[in-house]
Amino acid sequence: MILLNILKELPTFGIIDFVDILLVAILLFFLFKLLKGTNAISIVIGFFIFYIAWKVVSLLGMTILSEILGQFISLGVLALIILFQPEIRRFLILIGSKSITKSWGRFLFWKYANENEKKLNTNAIVQACSHMSASYTGALIIFCRENKLESIIQTGEIFQSDLSSQLLETIFFKNTPLHDGAVVIDKGKIQAARCILPVSHSHNIPLSMGLRHRSALGITENSDAIAVVVSEQTGKISIAQEGNITQGITPHFLQEFLDKEFNHPQIKTKQKKSK
Repeated sequence: MILLNILKELPTFGIIDFVDILLVAILLFFLFKLLKGTNAISIVIGFFIFYIAWKVVSLLGMTILSEILGQFISLGVLALIILFQPEIRRFLILIGSKSITKSWGRFLFWKYANENEKKLNTNAIVQACSHMSASYTGALIIFCRENKLESIIQTGEIFQSDLSSQLLETIFFKNTPLHDGAVVIDKGKIQAARCILPVSHSHNIPLSMGLRHRSALGITENSDAIAVVVSEQTGKISIAQEGNITQGITPHFLQEFLDKEFNHPQIKTKQKKSK
């Protein structure tokens, strides 16, 4: 009888409640897809943990601590709006776009299974890096992964061209207007050149590293991208990933690394990382 009385007092679960939960689940899923591959997901998770802690403190009746955490939550919402201003702005632009279907597809990062997706031409990259290393030509090449770096691509000259060693060497040739900045590669194609990257402000970076290396570390700190750098001073080739950099790698190691990361992503390259 007691169980029946409890069940009677429970609110009824109707179709509207089901739709409400479904829409929230879809929204959270697409939010995760949007932020996946960036440091923004860590900020959201941290804010969510802080929110749960506030709720627990409130349920335990800790009035003063609950009030303090509540004020932080109020300010936290404003902070999230400021931090995610570019994403919110893009979201609103896409809603008002005439090609809303196509835009939403890009915004939500829909992925379709495609067994014939073009692989990364690692031979062209390694050949270009080898030639630029020998001639002491500085270069910075960024490879997209989950995060497509759309905001970074928009800062440069849009290419959307097939990848070749001759094109890469031409872009980074000292007398060309595109040599200063980064080349962004995604889906086996050059998406843009002369792109502006965030610079790492880590205090652990050796003074011998120039702006290219700091930019390579900066983009890999803020996304899941991989960066390849050719030093203009020493001619050494370096790989940056997850905010760490490996300097002085051989062309053979570079090709093996890129093949395993992009052409065979299930196999991960083992490498020694130095901050």
